Amino acid sequence: MSPSGVLKKPILALNRFIGHSSAKNHMTKPHIGNIAALDDDPQHEKRLKRVQELRAKEDKRENERRSFQQRREDEEERAHQEDPPQIAARYGTKTGDALAKTESIQKLAADPNNAGTSVSFIARVHHVRCMSSKLAFVIFRDQIELVQGVLAYREGEVSENFVRWAQHVTIEGFVHVEGMLQRPPEEIKGCSVRDLEVRIDAMHVVVPVKEHLPMDVFTIDRAEEDPESHQMEAMASTRVRVSNRIAYLRTPTAQSIFRINAAVCSIFRAVLEGHDFIEIHTPKLMPGATESGAEVFRVNYFDRTAFLAQSPQLCKQMSISADFGRVFEIGPVFRAEDSNTHRHLTEYTGMDLEMSINSHYHEALRIIDEVMKSIFTGVYRRCRREIDIVKTRFPHEDLVWLEQTPVLTFKEAVALLNSSGWTDDHNHKASEFEDLSTRAEIRIGELVKEKYKTDYYIIDKFPASARPFYTFLDPKDPRFTNSFDIFLRGQEITTGGQRIHKPELLIERMKKAGVEPSGVEEYMQGFEFGVLPHAGCGIGLERILFLMLNLGDIRNASLFPRDPKSLQEHKEVVVRLPHPEADTIRYGYDFEHGYPNLELPAVEKLIANYGDATNTSWLDDRYKVWRHDATGAAVGYAEESGYALVMGNPLCDAHQYQSVVRAFLKHMRTQKDLRPLWLLVGPEVEEILGSKLGWRSLSCVAEERVPIGSAKKVAKKERQAEDAGVTIHEQPIDQPMSKELRDRCDQKIDEWKNNRKGSKQVHITEVRPWIDVEHRRYLWAETKEGEIAALCVLHRLSPANGYQIKFALDFPGSPSGTIEALISAAIQTLAKAGVQNVTFGAGALPEMVTGGNLDGIRARILSKTYKTVAQQLKLVQKSEFREKFGTRNDLVYICYPFMGLGVSGARTLIKFFEDEM
Repeated sequence: MSPSGVLKKPILALNRFIGHSSAKNHMTKPHIGNIAALDDDPQHEKRLKRVQELRAKEDKRENERRSFQQRREDEEERAHQEDPPQIAARYGTKTGDALAKTESIQKLAADPNNAGTSVSFIARVHHVRCMSSKLAFVIFRDQIELVQGVLAYREGEVSENFVRWAQHVTIEGFVHVEGMLQRPPEEIKGCSVRDLEVRIDAMHVVVPVKEHLPMDVFTIDRAEEDPESHQMEAMASTRVRVSNRIAYLRTPTAQSIFRINAAVCSIFRAVLEGHDFIEIHTPKLMPGATESGAEVFRVNYFDRTAFLAQSPQLCKQMSISADFGRVFEIGPVFRAEDSNTHRHLTEYTGMDLEMSINSHYHEALRIIDEVMKSIFTGVYRRCRREIDIVKTRFPHEDLVWLEQTPVLTFKEAVALLNSSGWTDDHNHKASEFEDLSTRAEIRIGELVKEKYKTDYYIIDKFPASARPFYTFLDPKDPRFTNSFDIFLRGQEITTGGQRIHKPELLIERMKKAGVEPSGVEEYMQGFEFGVLPHAGCGIGLERILFLMLNLGDIRNASLFPRDPKSLQEHKEVVVRLPHPEADTIRYGYDFEHGYPNLELPAVEKLIANYGDATNTSWLDDRYKVWRHDATGAAVGYAEESGYALVMGNPLCDAHQYQSVVRAFLKHMRTQKDLRPLWLLVGPEVEEILGSKLGWRSLSCVAEERVPIGSAKKVAKKERQAEDAGVTIHEQPIDQPMSKELRDRCDQKIDEWKNNRKGSKQVHITEVRPWIDVEHRRYLWAETKEGEIAALCVLHRLSPANGYQIKFALDFPGSPSGTIEALISAAIQTLAKAGVQNVTFGAGALPEMVTGGNLDGIRARILSKTYKTVAQQLKLVQKSEFREKFGTRNDLVYICYPFMGLGVSGARTLIKFFEDEM
């Protein structure tokens, strides 16, 4: 429903209660409050000044960046003009799609015998060392390899301009290099390729980087030797590596880590497939917590609660119940533990397996042991180069393991620990009935290394108190379980064991653990239908890499690590305006500092930058648009019977509202017979008018918005339209709509108007679909006969408000469900474009909300009367239609000065909104 439709009859019913009761409401001067109250506001001026300064700094940085780019382009052009054509052709920026044939520098530089070979390759510029105007060393990076390039002045081939140009190439850009491999005078210590270098004959930037990165790869991967320990230590902290993730992932160190990561998964998969395991992919949205404890992430699942899977445990067991026999999975695991340590993540990659067993759970233990040792053997065989690169930043000794893995019972491990004299922080020895602390595990690892000479071992028969509800109890001693942990360098990398397969015993254990069986009914069904005894384990991929490679922090083993501090909300989101040239903050700063030749921003662009649905009506002829010279802002109003009916918020940055409102009202005072009524404004403007000027305000309307991420489906209506043969079409935004299609739409609009004659319609905007097409999107529905059945016009608003469904016209004779299907398609279109909100415009509220300076008996009478009128006239009928799509209400206000409305003002509003269509 248009805002006018909302206002017409309530105003008729309520005008006797609002302001002056007489129809004779005109005074010599408009009584619009003490405008001077808006003049002296130091806090407002201070906030506005701060915003302007920040924007000015942004502009300065952007100008410096552009200036730097332009300077580099000018220098390159000047150098090319000075050099002979045959030399100028050897260097510069070449961003066309056509590239010369290239080879892998990794392969070419791998063999020292390739010295003397011509090369043509593409690589990133890792670092540049300037030696003189005639000599530069350029370090090229190709994934894990660093290769030194030598660019030296050579008469007729390499000029000084060429060398200087190369010295200023922006780091991290891609370059195409042609040259010759040659042996260096001495071994190159700063590169991974030490016995070959590239004599550069030609070098062109093919993928430029416009500006220097905040943290480049060379800087983030730097390491220095500690003078006391004589070990290499990374200069960048883990937090720096996490917050500059792309830069870190480009480093040879990270590239090597994730190649090893891939190798571990490959070997894991290959070994298990060799033992007849089937790879499965389990869901990560679960109806209940998959393990005991409260460390689960709750998510909203279509207004129901679901949980991110703590492990694929239940689904693995259900697969065994479904007779898969042996299964494995590599996939994400979620743990909502608020553990901010170097060894915990909230999301990690689990390598899980499950298998039915015949006589003993050690059948699974033996396969898991074989998998782990195959991983170690395979990684050291396949990834020796990568391991050596990692060691330059994370020094460590190679893993040591035995052909026959030591298997200690939990009791034996605790006895070994206690016999060494170990005690916890409270001076207590370890208990054989309680889980081990991290410090205890590390000490056991040291003792096992001393006794057995291995970094890899197994502890079996863990106590029941340290295991999930589904773990099978030891038949000989139910205080312990048929479960085990596997350790690497003194820390656990996998937990495994036999599962309970009898439903009655499982329910008993679940209740003791506080897990509600009704939450995992599907899981329980698998056991009730019968399942063989089975066992398995879950291995943390990142944990293996972290311990195997001595990475110091598990975050270094995760591609994009998630911990309790990840995914922080940005306190201040920088909104990118669609039209930066129409930024009123920048305009105001330029105006204040006397910049010449300023042009007021176009209203259409201001709407796209700052507007809401009401502002789009200003494009109609009935509106005048006042412009504020000092900010470029706009205010739209219509003159009617001596009133200025101002619609919506000013078009400007919200920090400027007070200044713009002040200037506009001063302008109104110069207009002898214009009295302002400010309609459909947001809370910020209502606060300014109410608290500063003493205006009264009320709301019986709201912007009816649909948050696109939670938009509701209208599946039944869509099916009706589809069954009737209705098809939805969208005009591509980069193409103008054809005249033929426009004419067809106009014909239908005329029919629609004629069909509505005979009844009074109220509106604040005319149906003009083809204005400001730059900011509009068009969708239409056609019948199976090819007739246009409905038209939807979307108008772009500010980034925060998204789009307005400006017009949604259901033409006569359209099949049932057409308009709903069209609107739904429009919302889906906006969702694909990344738009967050769409609004239908203003709609009636079932009850009136009083605002500033309106209280007491008058407010109570107003509220009661409006509620009665709204019910009798069914004002919320349109809103009920819109609720199908999941609208939420944002209140907008009607504001008027004391003694400024009355019967005359009410009649003026009605006259303005009422018209024949």
